[in-house]
Amino acid sequence: MTEPTEDRSAADAPTGYACVQAHLKTLDNSPGVYRMLDARGQVLYVGKARNLRKRVASYAKPAGHSARIVRMIRETASMMFLTTRTETEALLLEQNLIKQLKPRYNVLLRDDKSFPNIIVTGGHDFPQIKKHRGRKSEKGSYYGPFASAGAVNRTLNQLQKVFLLRNCSDATFESRTRPCLLYQIKRCSGPCVGHVSKADYAALVRDAERFLSGRSTRIQEDLARRMEEASAALEFERAAALRDRIRALTQVQQVQGINPRGVAEADVVALHMEGGQACVQVFFIRANQNWGNRDYYPRTGAGAGEAEVLEAFLGQFYDGKEPPRLVLLSHPIENDDLMAEALSGRAGRKVTLAVPLRGEKAELVAGAARNARESLGRRMAESAAQGKLLAGVADAFGLDAPPARIEVYDNSHIQGAHAVGAMIVAGPEGFEKNQYRKFNIRADDLTPGDDFGMMKEVLARRFRRLLKDDPDREGGTWPDLLLIDGGAGQVGAVASIMADLGVEGVPVIGVAKGIDRDQGKEEFHRPGHARPFALPRTDPVLYFIQRLRDEAHRFAIGAHRAKRSKAVGATPLDDVPGVGATRKRALLTHFGSAKAVSRAGLADLKAVDGISAALAQTIYDHFHEQG
Repeated sequence: MTEPTEDRSAADAPTGYACVQAHLKTLDNSPGVYRMLDARGQVLYVGKARNLRKRVASYAKPAGHSARIVRMIRETASMMFLTTRTETEALLLEQNLIKQLKPRYNVLLRDDKSFPNIIVTGGHDFPQIKKHRGRKSEKGSYYGPFASAGAVNRTLNQLQKVFLLRNCSDATFESRTRPCLLYQIKRCSGPCVGHVSKADYAALVRDAERFLSGRSTRIQEDLARRMEEASAALEFERAAALRDRIRALTQVQQVQGINPRGVAEADVVALHMEGGQACVQVFFIRANQNWGNRDYYPRTGAGAGEAEVLEAFLGQFYDGKEPPRLVLLSHPIENDDLMAEALSGRAGRKVTLAVPLRGEKAELVAGAARNARESLGRRMAESAAQGKLLAGVADAFGLDAPPARIEVYDNSHIQGAHAVGAMIVAGPEGFEKNQYRKFNIRADDLTPGDDFGMMKEVLARRFRRLLKDDPDREGGTWPDLLLIDGGAGQVGAVASIMADLGVEGVPVIGVAKGIDRDQGKEEFHRPGHARPFALPRTDPVLYFIQRLRDEAHRFAIGAHRAKRSKAVGATPLDDVPGVGATRKRALLTHFGSAKAVSRAGLADLKAVDGISAALAQTIYDHFHEQG
């Protein structure tokens, strides 16, 4: 890969079509990635090319472009180029740059969370079955992905009834002296207290893994045969238990919905576009089972076409995710060969892209497309209602335009302990939870319970970051309205910190409970206004503000409780270098308390399983140097 090159950027340099034409003479026929920048150096668009010269030449012609491309070219003041060895490398580099730079005219996937899996753990005589999210670093067999944590939890709930595998942690397993409640309600076979042999438990594990691999028919037949044998032997209690397991197995198959017979492993990706918006539905088919679906609403880059939206979605969606052997698409994409090669490289095996026209695969795509169409319709209806509410907010609070970004702040603490500030964000698409932020209150000079001081600290940190990262207010991260949970005092504190930072033009509204702290009698405070005002009790805008305030309160309390719980579980061992969760547990199990560990001699520390001589010396030195 060659280094990036950037041509003229002087004030008198040509712009638009002339700028693009000026770059043509510097390019050859290599594959690579190009960036189009505006006069301020902001990246407008990142694109890939099999042939850089040919691709850029297409932008130099004034005719034949969509309105979106015309606007983009008109704003272009300079270009940058990166040549690559292969076309596939250009595709991967393009997706990395889009994710990093988030250009205005590119298609952007905004929700990129990981998917949960089910893991049957390894390295233990009695493996555990549980939900897993993130890197697959733990030893065991993984099954997934599932579309949501809810889909995993439902499946695990049913699998417990069928296969009776434990879900407790290894530490809990080792410490049990009598069976837990799950054993009593017949959702665990009780391996912790020897109620099932190692061989019989291994058979249950094999059955569970066969089911998760799509081989459930044989399991059902085996359970039915054993139930008949138990019944014939007059072992009616055992027969009833097997009957319950068969019923649970049938239920989990029904919950999974459509289970295609001819598609063992695939992602079904369907796109629907309408009114300049897009919805992509992804269905996960694994082991001939439907493991749920999730919808996405990518930003369409101000008017991209179906092929471009779908191709950009695939590149960003599978960044960091293992693709299946087959990806079924609702629309063809322009560079299907490059995308298939890139996905195959990530998976370490062949990945096929297909747009089926008939048969079961086409039916799967049609079902996903129908879901995409219906989901987008619901979202557009919700957006229209949200738009009316935001227009009402503008009218109620005297704003110049409906706010595109509302930030709501709240604090949570108990007598000043474990204080946390919280910020939630709402806009035309509702609550934007990926924009939520929590602030651990750091100031040591605050009086416990000083809400004014806490709010000042939170707002100061928030707006210092904004002034540093986006001083020109062009990144869409500046709020159009601040809502503060409080009255005139809190609003005055916010106005003070804004003045100190030199921030102007950000409206601030304080929401106070009002008379008798009765919901519906809220009073609204503005900086520079002595008297508060209220909204009619039946005004939809009032209900909307209440929802925003309640969401901020919920998020703040959740952050506070998490901080408090973490503090409750903290021990002096957390500060010892080299002592992680596993060794901490071993030390506490051996000595009974952190205090006993701190008093232990070097020989006693060396006797703990998993504690080496060097680590024992580190632990001993840590506590005795402190003393």
